[in-house]
Amino acid sequence: MKNEFKYKGKEVKIFDFAKIIKPESFEIDDFSQVDDFVFLNSGLQTKIGKFVHISSFCSIVGGGKFTIGDFSGLSAGCRIITGSDDFKGSYLSNPCVPSKYKNVQLGEIQIGRHCILGSNCVVLPDVSIPDGVTVGAGSIISKNLEPWGIYVGYNPKKVGERTPEGLLDLETKLKKELGIVS
Repeated sequence: MKNEFKYKGKEVKIFDFAKIIKPESFEIDDFSQVDDFVFLNSGLQTKIGKFVHISSFCSIVGGGKFTIGDFSGLSAGCRIITGSDDFKGSYLSNPCVPSKYKNVQLGEIQIGRHCILGSNCVVLPDVSIPDGVTVGAGSIISKNLEPWGIYVGYNPKKVGERTPEGLLDLETKLKKELGIVS
């Protein structure tokens, strides 16, 4: 894939069968990876932090904004939906219909640092997942979550807390080894 992105950091891996739409709106920072069979529509803006992994069969769609912070990851099959047609109004919907007949609502999804979404999670528009959150496989995230929480279930419920201390110490050690200042 050509270096046609808004920003591409060092030692980034984007596999040959990843598909990135609107690369001019796509930023990916150092040491991050996008696996084969990822479909990513950069929409208004996509920012991927350092040491982020987006696993195979994930999709980021909708045309809105998406940000994922350092040391976070999307497990296989996650769906990030940054926008949607208006299904309750008097509008037509689907990508084949001209814009003047639709009412597309663009949103923003922010995933913080040190977050992990299990396989096949779905994140709906206008959701914030703050630092340290882990979400179990198959969850549908439709509301903001609390920092450093562990969430599981179809409509995720908080079942525990993560402790950031040791994890953040390891982050500092790794950054020091690599000469990363931030």
